[in-house]
Amino acid sequence: MKYDPEMMVRSRPVPKLPELNRSTVQWVAIGVLAIILLSTTFYSVATDEVGVVKRLGAYTRTVQSGLHMKLPFAVEKVHKVRVKHVFKQEFGFATERPGVRTVYRRGDFTAESLMLTGDLNAAVVEWIVQFRISDPVQYLFEVRGVPETLRDVAESAMRQIVGDRSVTEVLTVGRREVADEAQMIMQGILDSYEAGIQIETVNLKDVNPPSPVKPSFNEVNEAKQEKERLINEAWSEYNKAVPAAEGEAERVIRAAEGYALARVNRAEGDAERFVAVWREYSRARDVTKRRLYLETMSEILPLIPNKIIVDPELKNLIPLLQLDAKGGGK
Repeated sequence: MKYDPEMMVRSRPVPKLPELNRSTVQWVAIGVLAIILLSTTFYSVATDEVGVVKRLGAYTRTVQSGLHMKLPFAVEKVHKVRVKHVFKQEFGFATERPGVRTVYRRGDFTAESLMLTGDLNAAVVEWIVQFRISDPVQYLFEVRGVPETLRDVAESAMRQIVGDRSVTEVLTVGRREVADEAQMIMQGILDSYEAGIQIETVNLKDVNPPSPVKPSFNEVNEAKQEKERLINEAWSEYNKAVPAAEGEAERVIRAAEGYALARVNRAEGDAERFVAVWREYSRARDVTKRRLYLETMSEILPLIPNKIIVDPELKNLIPLLQLDAKGGGK
């Protein structure tokens, strides 16, 4: 007999599949439907989020964190918005991996960081905008593409402010003012758009001149710093010398005034004493003359070693030989 493969296939018995019970199919269908119903009915909102519920595409309510229910089968949809999270956008640079040693993405960002200042100089401005979602309904439904809109608004505001200032202000003393004014302008524009965004901070990370002119700019800054240093040193010497000279002059003046006052007081005292003595002398001239004589003699006589007292009425002087301090000699 000739071998025929088709005959072998036709003659092989076909296995029969087990017949499914109708009740089993129903229970399986009910289970699948229940799973879909539960998964599309219950949802949870994290602690830093709120849930914005739409019914057939229209906003209905806002729910807080926790477990909630909604109409199933896409009749109601939930958009979870992180209202307590602070978002960040970087301009002029991009962070690839933050950490202790932050890794920045390589690339050319001059299209958004290169700006023209008010004195027609160029500056490369790098800044950070930190914001949070203040109104989730406005954030979702009022403006399409809020992050992109925020970048456009931030760049426009920064260019406007930098264009009103000199390059020195932007690079040095005016950085804080630039950041504060940029935040105010950005917030005003976003509020007019009803974007639901609250700007927390605007920080100027770095402001530099363009790379081709950076060496010249650094030389100019070094010259200015040297000038400021010399001026400060000169003022320091001035503040030391002038007060010292003024103090010495004041001291000499006060010493002269004190000397003059002492001489005047002494002269006035001597004059008053002389006048007082003269007045007493005028009242009793003999007594005063005798007192002055006695006072003078009491001061002079003790200084004389040998004294000879002679009576003024004596007519003849009797010679006394060998007269000594003890009254005579032998």
